[in-house]
Amino acid sequence: MSVVADFSQPLIEVAAPPAPAVPPLSLWRLSVDQYHEMVRHGILTEDDDVELLNGLLVAKITKNTAHHVAKLLVQGALARVIPEGWYVDSQDATTLAASEPEPDVMVVRGQPRDYLSHHPFADDLALVVEVSDSSLQHDQGFKKAIYAAAAIPAYWIVNLVDRQVEVYMDPTGPAEQPDYRQRQTFSGAGQVPAVIAGREVASIPVHELLP
Repeated sequence: MSVVADFSQPLIEVAAPPAPAVPPLSLWRLSVDQYHEMVRHGILTEDDDVELLNGLLVAKITKNTAHHVAKLLVQGALARVIPEGWYVDSQDATTLAASEPEPDVMVVRGQPRDYLSHHPFADDLALVVEVSDSSLQHDQGFKKAIYAAAAIPAYWIVNLVDRQVEVYMDPTGPAEQPDYRQRQTFSGAGQVPAVIAGREVASIPVHELLP
């Protein structure tokens, strides 16, 4: 016997069970040592475009051609003026207390062979530079606090959005809200002071740093 369904009557609506509550987002923080172990065991490789910032793995922002050109200009300008006993590095890591950022450019004490067994520490750095376009707010906030907490003496933001160079000096070191006590902004025909180990070694025209 066949049964024919009767669709002439309205369907009865049945309330769906409530969705399960979603727990709040949990973030797992890594120590610098744990981060190094992940690299050593191949869990993280050079193909993983991340850096450790305040214990969190943060994806790096994609860089456009203007960013790349500005990085090369800054690197070249600093290489021409830094004193003996320092060198300029680009997009390599520095090991801090809870972070291992990779600044676009940094001025490092000594020579590259001094760092065969470890990355430079905060005490080895005279200056870090970030070239900023889409990353501007990130570099003016989160990154600046990390560098200030590590007491890195000078931090430059080569601001491609506003076509200026922001120079931050006199870091607070570890603090509730780490920051730099001094900020200067240079644009147009301005000259950016390059201060290495407490001494101004040169003034670099802004136009030499901007693409």
